[in-house]
Amino acid sequence: MSEKDISFRDRPINMDEKGNRKWVYAKKPKGKWYTRRTIFSWFVLLFLIGIPFVRVNGNPFILLDIASRKFIIFGAIFWAQDTFILALLMLSFVVFILLFTVTFGRLWCGWACPQTIFLEMVFRKIEYLIEGDYKKRYKLDNGPWTTEKVIKKTVKHAIFILISLTMTNVFLMWFIGNEKWMQLAAEPISENLSGIVVILVVSGFFYWVYSFFREQICTMVCPYGRMQSVLLDSKSIVVTYDYKRGEPRGVKNSGDCIDCGQCISVCPTGIDIKNGTQLECINCTACIDQCDSVMKSIGKKPGLIRYDSETGVKEGHTTIWNTRNKAYSTVLLILFSFFIYTLLTRPIIETTILRTPGLLFQENADNTISNVYNIRVLNKTHDEIPLEIRLLSHEGEIKMAGSKMDIKDQAMFESTFILFIQKEKLKSDKTEVEFGIYSNNELIETYKTTFVSP
Repeated sequence: MSEKDISFRDRPINMDEKGNRKWVYAKKPKGKWYTRRTIFSWFVLLFLIGIPFVRVNGNPFILLDIASRKFIIFGAIFWAQDTFILALLMLSFVVFILLFTVTFGRLWCGWACPQTIFLEMVFRKIEYLIEGDYKKRYKLDNGPWTTEKVIKKTVKHAIFILISLTMTNVFLMWFIGNEKWMQLAAEPISENLSGIVVILVVSGFFYWVYSFFREQICTMVCPYGRMQSVLLDSKSIVVTYDYKRGEPRGVKNSGDCIDCGQCISVCPTGIDIKNGTQLECINCTACIDQCDSVMKSIGKKPGLIRYDSETGVKEGHTTIWNTRNKAYSTVLLILFSFFIYTLLTRPIIETTILRTPGLLFQENADNTISNVYNIRVLNKTHDEIPLEIRLLSHEGEIKMAGSKMDIKDQAMFESTFILFIQKEKLKSDKTEVEFGIYSNNELIETYKTTFVSP
């Protein structure tokens, strides 16, 4: 390959020789793949926007309350005490990403990534509507500031700012819940100045990314794009140019590719897919649709650019289920099965019983020794649970301070109780005692701690 052929590797496609930003003016795509991607994107947007409002038995379907260390994922509640289970879930997700990437490349990036969804299916569509297709946008950006330009730019950026503010508040609901958000929205601004500042900063960042930084997130920032180069192999299915069929290029040559450059004009990252798989390719299928339309117009078979693997182009067949995929799938199955097992077998409550700090034992007139304990019980279910504590290891009496142990859903019960044990039943100054937590006479959990005596 000549030096001219590999010059595209010298620098990022969206950067000139001096290191300055080079704007990518992508042509508006159209075709069956773009239609499919648009439909899928609307489902993703509906999911992202609608999830904070979806409730199951009065509880959020998904809630990532980091401040309270409380997470609800698909209706299941996870607390800080469930870190191991959450770690299994995250590890399973990472392995799934690895499996998905080695099989289908950056299909996630082009179809489901929120960055692509918002840029291509929201902001870019608004830009097309207001400023026109790529040639009109290029002419507008590089032309003088006329009345038309001022109006179009003002309207566009005003809509971008409004969308940024809206989405910031929607994503905020993912972390605090829609009820708390509505409560905060109803309060005076003066009472939530710090929250307002955070919303404005995040919205500003959101607006800056989708108005100016754009595809550079994918090409320069996103770590997933870097993973691609390590995980892909010749059997990975990606957007591929069939060089065996297309070369040599040109109208007068024997290959199907007429070197029209339409696949480049429609690419949102500005690359030439004919140069092979590249870091900047997000598998968005825009070049597939554009090439298919060109092939149709010149009477050639579509699929010159298609979803395929390097092996598929060379040998004419593609196999998804290879050795590496089998290995990743096996590991994923084991991890996810273990996650399901731990989720189904975890106790419905989490109990902690500790002696009250700073207090010693008490000798009583009825020949008993008493210790004071603090009890904390966390309800991990969506149901209110009536509880009772009993001493299992010894004969003794428990006197609970306050009300009954009726714990509301997703709530924490904290109280103090006194344990009395006959002195003659104690064989040492530190005795291990075991408590049982019952609900409707059913043993739910046991807890062991120490009882001190003379």
